Amino acid sequence: MQLSNGCCAAIIVAAGRGKRMGADKNKVLLPLAGKPIIWWTLQGFVNHPAHFQPILLVTSREDIAYMQGLVEGNGWAERIRVVEGGEERMDSVQQGLKALGEKACKWVAVHDGARPLFTPALLTRCIQKVAACRSAVVAVPVKDTIKKVSADGKVIETPERSGMYAVQTPQVFAVKDLLHAYDHLKESRSRGYRGIPTDDAMVMEMAGYPVYLVEGEYENVKLTTPEDMVLAEAIIKRRQKQSDAAVGEAAAAQERAMELSSDPLQWLLRVCTGMGYDVHKLVEGRKLILGGVDVPYEKGLLGHSDADVLLHAIKDALLGAASMGDIGRHFPDNDPTYKGISSILLLEAVDGKLKERGWTVVNIDATIVAQRPKLAPFIPAMQQKISQALGIPVDRINVKATTTEGLGFTGTGEGIATYAVATVVKN
Repeated sequence: MQLSNGCCAAIIVAAGRGKRMGADKNKVLLPLAGKPIIWWTLQGFVNHPAHFQPILLVTSREDIAYMQGLVEGNGWAERIRVVEGGEERMDSVQQGLKALGEKACKWVAVHDGARPLFTPALLTRCIQKVAACRSAVVAVPVKDTIKKVSADGKVIETPERSGMYAVQTPQVFAVKDLLHAYDHLKESRSRGYRGIPTDDAMVMEMAGYPVYLVEGEYENVKLTTPEDMVLAEAIIKRRQKQSDAAVGEAAAAQERAMELSSDPLQWLLRVCTGMGYDVHKLVEGRKLILGGVDVPYEKGLLGHSDADVLLHAIKDALLGAASMGDIGRHFPDNDPTYKGISSILLLEAVDGKLKERGWTVVNIDATIVAQRPKLAPFIPAMQQKISQALGIPVDRINVKATTTEGLGFTGTGEGIATYAVATVVKN
């Protein structure tokens, strides 16, 4: 699942020494719940369905061999490239941008290697925001009273707390904008500026770019002191317990379903089916995205989002089965938040809405109607993407493709249509 209007790369900054941690090595190599801190950070990006690629791990020269071994040992070599960093954080980011190149991707997420506790939902919010606003900076409202003090400790000012935010990472920007902002910083330094920007948002602000905030997470702490490590261990253990509990609940639900199977009437009363249909026009200058897969073709589908006609029909079928309206009600096409957004992200959102109402997806059957291109080679990948988004086995998803023998708007190549049927069961 990539951003429909360009892939998203990631720069993980992990070249610092972490003196406040009191360690004799790079703090991101310290163990956290049985794994190095940097492992937790990397796996969060590698496993996210947005498919960040490439992921550039920027580290110090002395840690390159270790990091390369970590990447290869976890089977991440195709996704992650290790890059030598610089003296300051901003130097390391620039090294990552240089290795990435302007044309590699449209978007880039910059993240601190010592922030391993971000959630997949946080990354998803960033992707949605940057697609709409070209920048997405994670931040949380300040909870404590802030004091501005003089060098001798005297309070000078107490700023109004409302409207004050503590900024975190990831920070996601258009690659071209961030490159231009760092060029502007370089010019400013050549003219005598000696300040050191503390984050990429500040670099963007100095270059005159608007910066938009995204709702952050208080648990997304930067591990800086030994006390932070204790907190991080507790958070990971709590999350693991919650995950185990969720698995147990799923098993219990399956057991209850088995009991219901002995009473066919009771089972049937819990099963509902919905139908979805969608059509989009084929135009030049757009990517053709079907089932979350980029299909090579001279034209793409026109729409407010990525115009993935297959996923639009599937989402309508799911919402219809649960009597929850259609995608226009939940994701209106006049909302800039959804401009160019990946339909896989919206499919995940629909699945979440179903789960909130107690529904579980049982089966998907869909038919794509298109004269061209030939879609058979891409169907397995489509089914896999849908399976991952819904969290159900791929053998419960059936995607077919057919033509109309040259008849109608699909037959003449003017557009593509999709029919979908979905079955859901009430938990």
